[in-house]
Amino acid sequence: MSTTLLQADLPGLTLVHRGKVRDVYALPPAAGVERLLIVATDRLSAFDVVLPDPIPGKGEMLTQLSNFWFARSAALMPNHLLDTAPSAVLPAGVDARLYARRAVVARRLKPVPIEAIARGYLIGSGWKDYQATGKVCGIALPPGLRLAEQLPEPIFTPSTKAAAGDHDENVDFDAVVAKVGAELAERVREATLRLYRWAADYAARRGILIADTKFEFGTDEAGRLYIMDEMLTPDSSRFWPADAYRVGSPPPSYDKQYVRDYLESIGWDKRPPGPRLPPEVIAATAAKYAEALARLADLRLD
Repeated sequence: MSTTLLQADLPGLTLVHRGKVRDVYALPPAAGVERLLIVATDRLSAFDVVLPDPIPGKGEMLTQLSNFWFARSAALMPNHLLDTAPSAVLPAGVDARLYARRAVVARRLKPVPIEAIARGYLIGSGWKDYQATGKVCGIALPPGLRLAEQLPEPIFTPSTKAAAGDHDENVDFDAVVAKVGAELAERVREATLRLYRWAADYAARRGILIADTKFEFGTDEAGRLYIMDEMLTPDSSRFWPADAYRVGSPPPSYDKQYVRDYLESIGWDKRPPGPRLPPEVIAATAAKYAEALARLADLRLD
């Protein structure tokens, strides 16, 4: 059965970071490797604000889908996962069932301080930028593109990493170079587009279009680049059913766009605190996440 967890409680472990969704704890090093325990809670953020209501089982679904992608992409890009079961590092007395499917033990890395976003379709903030300037993150696009239209080729459109309650801001590639250096910026861009193209091809064979997705990267002491945090989940991607896709209108999606649309409909000003979600919105959101997990990874967490 799925579990519900709004906030991790792990006495004896040092909390490193409590993010919008994930609670991160330090673990003792093993074999010379600094380690973290990363717990995906059932918190949901929208417009960079954490909402008060959890989505039951969401953290489990995010973790299992990320683990699926990490395993399949390991030959393309190293990732942060370590081969240690979460149950082996949980404090005594903690209910291991709460954490079994929502926690991972990971290599502790130095985060690259940007959101690495790949876009294959024109939607969301990219559509708004294009309407205003004809560009997305400084990249000029052909005139006359329509809402949700596929781009001539995928583009790298980074953004800042906002703290909880703040909003990410789209930036151009030069801003990334200024922040992390030209060599690392180029490696991140190349990895982002390579992973997106690979995942989009896989998902298309499953009847899902990946409109865009966000990756996070980190480096180890030797400067090696890893993908980390989460990968190609409904929290970090727009998944569209291919059979419902029509240029000119926003397709239905297997992600939290459903919640964003609800919040837009009630006129929320997108500032904290976030509004409560009706039970039917919570249930429908959980069902969309579950369908994405089933269609992409053939996994069901009943």
